[in-house]
Amino acid sequence: MRIGEVAERAGVSVRSLRYYEQQGLLHSDRSAGGQRQYPDAAVGRVRLIQQLFAAGLPSKSVRQVLPCVDSGTADPGLLEHLEAERARITHRITDLVAARDRLDDVIANTRNPPAHCRHGR
Repeated sequence: MRIGEVAERAGVSVRSLRYYEQQGLLHSDRSAGGQRQYPDAAVGRVRLIQQLFAAGLPSKSVRQVLPCVDSGTADPGLLEHLEAERARITHRITDLVAARDRLDDVIANTRNPPAHCRHGR
């Protein structure tokens, strides 16, 4: 699969794919004409990379995580790092849920304000 097709299917830019290759996160073969060729599994890999970046992992951590995803195992030192990243993500999720709940309250109160807040309605 060519770079443009991977980018389109994965919902990322071609530039992102090139960056992932520069960072050692994604690999391609080259055609006789020098064009990048990716396996079909590259789309799923790119989506995983996107998820890990969205969770706030730096490229160095993503580079460490990907082989573990492939093998299903991690060495003890890396396991500690992954557990710390997981705890950080869990904390971030908790904060995001709290922020969402506050927004829900604002939306609900705006749509149906309590009686003491209704001014001329």
